[in-house]
Amino acid sequence: MSEYLLRAVDISKSFGAVKALQNVTLEIKPGEVHCLAGENGCGKSTIIKVICGVHKPDGGHIEFDGKSYSEITPLEAINMGVQVIYQDFSIFPNLTVMENLAFNTELAAGHKLVNKRRMRQIAKEALSKINFDMELDRLVGSLTVAEKQMVAICRALMFNAKLIIMDEPTTALTKKEVKALFEIILKLKAQGIAILFVSHKLDEVFEISERFSIMRSGQMVATGNTADLDDKKFSYYMTGREFESEPFKPSFESKENVLEVKNLTLDGSFEDISFSLRRGEILGITGLLDSGRTELALSMFGLRKATGGEIVKDGKPVKIASPRDAIAAGIGFVPEDRLSEGLFLTQSIADNIIISEIDHLSNGVGVLKRKECKDEVDKWVKELAIKTPDPQNACTTLSGGNQQRIVLAKWLACKPDVLILNGPTVGVDIGSKHDIHAILQRLADQGMAVIIISDDLPEVLENCSKMLVMKKGRIVAQLEPAATDETTVLSHMM
Repeated sequence: MSEYLLRAVDISKSFGAVKALQNVTLEIKPGEVHCLAGENGCGKSTIIKVICGVHKPDGGHIEFDGKSYSEITPLEAINMGVQVIYQDFSIFPNLTVMENLAFNTELAAGHKLVNKRRMRQIAKEALSKINFDMELDRLVGSLTVAEKQMVAICRALMFNAKLIIMDEPTTALTKKEVKALFEIILKLKAQGIAILFVSHKLDEVFEISERFSIMRSGQMVATGNTADLDDKKFSYYMTGREFESEPFKPSFESKENVLEVKNLTLDGSFEDISFSLRRGEILGITGLLDSGRTELALSMFGLRKATGGEIVKDGKPVKIASPRDAIAAGIGFVPEDRLSEGLFLTQSIADNIIISEIDHLSNGVGVLKRKECKDEVDKWVKELAIKTPDPQNACTTLSGGNQQRIVLAKWLACKPDVLILNGPTVGVDIGSKHDIHAILQRLADQGMAVIIISDDLPEVLENCSKMLVMKKGRIVAQLEPAATDETTVLSHMM
């Protein structure tokens, strides 16, 4: 019997002139949790699609349970026991939990008529595999992200899965939900099921995986036992760069407050929130998902009108009932969900950068000043190091980190005095995360006031000069990041 459940050996794959994979070897043992990491565009998705039969490799072969294949089809991969849970889970939101769980089994069995009793029994058996309880008649579209993920996992187990590939499974989960997912993964491991856990989050890699493989630029650059890995090695393997993490120390601070929030309240979300902010400071606001931190950000930008309290800008009270009011007051806002709230994805990079300046870059009758537009786009592409061969390309052609830089560019072009960022590095790889942090620190050093709202504690502790902890809609602690640690912050959050 082979030591490995799966071996993808010397896999190569090109798309035109782009070499997506170059002699990549990935080995996974039965019943192990193996982390596959790498920055966006490194080849992770391509090797997964080769393993599950979506892509035919140009070179190399797949070994599964000791048997060699030059290529496989998706159906053959499923029959061998390979299941992939993608980020969107590939489930039907308009169908019930029962229908989602039983649909594939009914199709595979060749049943032409719906038998609700049979489908219900199939669904119950699927949920029982991980001792998960859920109302079978609920529409999947009404479920939380974590619940949808559980449905996808249960469905994968119905096909005698031996290897489950989870593609960035924690991107949209809270810390509590991540903990629940890890408990499920350990149950699967105990059943002898191997998990290929795709992630670029250091803490998750160290917590859940026994072995790791890291890809960069289409090549496998490191593999081994997670116990032999540390933060510095992980970052270097991922990016080819060495990072030094030092707490942010403001080099520029004004004496006067640029922003004061006084007893700000939004009924049902938060109450009596007060703080002040000076130019050159970076304020961190953290808390769990239901702490009110996101609603606070939305209120400060006028997306959720506060029901009490006031906001003072440069010593004068300002009424912020809409985003237009916030922008007029010199406040910018980078939302957490850049895909649906921060960008026009199908439009060009250039159009997304200049959209916030459209009034200033037109001649008053709706015609854009082309040279000024080009100069502005070129300026921000260069200053924020947005990696694109052509700014006229659509935003969809960029990685998550570069998309986030476009959102930053859009607001920086407005020259705000205060920039609020909700989850500024959610879903971006480690290299882009470091670069975005450097950009925010540079903006503060140039005199901007920055607010980072995040539950990523290392992000807040390393990049903020002061921080607030929120719980159940109230501020429960004011801390100095340089003099505290994650354990202390968590004790206030929990």
